[in-house]
Parts: sequence; C-alpha cells; structure tokens
Amino acid sequence: MFLTRFRLNTARSGARRLLSSPQQLHAAVMSSFAEPPGRPDGGPRVLWRVDHNSRTEVVLYLVGPQRPDLTHLVEQAGWPTTGGWQTYDYAPFLTRLTTDSTWSFRLTANPVHSIRRKDGEPTKRTAHLTKHHQARWLLDRQGAGGFTIVTKAPERQLLPQGDEYELIVRDQRGLDFTKVEQTRGSRSRVTLVTATYDGRLRVTDPDAMRHVLTMGLGKAKAYGCGLLTLAPVR
Repeated sequence: MFLTRFRLNTARSGARRLLSSPQQLHAAVMSSFAEPPGRPDGGPRVLWRVDHNSRTEVVLYLVGPQRPDLTHLVEQAGWPTTGGWQTYDYAPFLTRLTTDSTWSFRLTANPVHSIRRKDGEPTKRTAHLTKHHQARWLLDRQGAGGFTIVTKAPERQLLPQGDEYELIVRDQRGLDFTKVEQTRGSRSRVTLVTATYDGRLRVTDPDAMRHVLTMGLGKAKAYGCGLLTLAPVR
C-alpha cells in the first residue's frame, strides 16, 4: 500500500476544473496507474480525498495498492517546474498500529442512512444534514471500525450535551454533478452531501482499523469519500 500527497495549484484552470467535478477527479486519480487496480478478490481499493485547508492550500491524498504516477496531474493542475508529489510506503505504518494507540484523524465521508416513509415501500438512502446526526453517523461505526473517538475530560466540555467527544464536523458540501457512463455514454445526475471530520481516536482493534484505512468508510468512495488518515497526536 502507498500513501500519496499532491498539492493542487488553485490558480490554474485545470485544477479548478478538476475540483468542480468529482467524476473528472476520480478519472484523473485512476489514470495515475498503468494498470488500474481492480478488486476481484475484495482486496485494497483506491481511495482519495481533497483537503481544503485554505483558499490556496488544497491537497489531494491518495491511498492505493500500487505506486501512482501523477505526472499528468502536475502538468494540468500543479507546478510543473517546481512542484511534484510525495509517495510513501504505507505498509510499515499499518503494521505498527497497536491497541490503545491514540491518533489525530481526518475523514471526509458521505453520511447517509436508509429510511422508509411508508410501510411496504422500499427503503431510500438519505443524507444526514445536521452536524449532530453526521457526528452520530461516525460514532455508530466506532466498534466495527476498530476504534473509539476519544472522550474529552469533563472540564473541557463546554456544552451540556453533544460536546463530550474530541470530534469536529465541518466543511459540509453539497455536490451535484452529471455522471457520464463511459461505455454507454448515458448520463445521470448525482447528488451527494459530504462532511469532513477532525478529531482524536483510540485504536481498539488494529486489524479492523487497518481494514478501514485501506478499504474506506461509508459510501461514495469513487467521489472522494471514505479515506481516513491518521497523524501523531500533538
């Protein structure tokens, strides 16, 4: 497994075009591999995420089973003469994960749930729209994901309710774009709601945590959702 970081040059029209279309960015990500990774055995997949740290600092993170070549992205949306990308071997880090280790994390996800408006109707996938329900979506996935969100000390809880976890939900985005099927040329409308989570977690099951880090969490992985990354706690 490899983890890659690439900073986009938002002053360039190519970068703005890619950032405006999750489908185009997905295609550019998959073009980073000479042989696009497949998952016939249910193995690791390609995951990606765009972090909007500021108006000018926009970073693409990419995790996949092969080392990528982002030359085309540098030419279209980077700094061709002074900037490139950084790729790291992810396997040593994944191997070192241990029970009870604590990490800062970031995740952009598509928090959804299935509802049935009337008896007998099929369920419909619906986005969570409030920060409270978006946070609950992640909290509900703690055990199966091999982690728990760290709880704040009582004296650091500023609100009577909903402030007990080291967790911030921010940067909610509504994505609405046209999806084009390359083989058939058909078009369909895709509407998504995404949210970015920052916080601290404690590893409870290293194997389950490794599965989340390499397979993603939640839906809409083709459109930049599901990639959870860890960093040392400062």
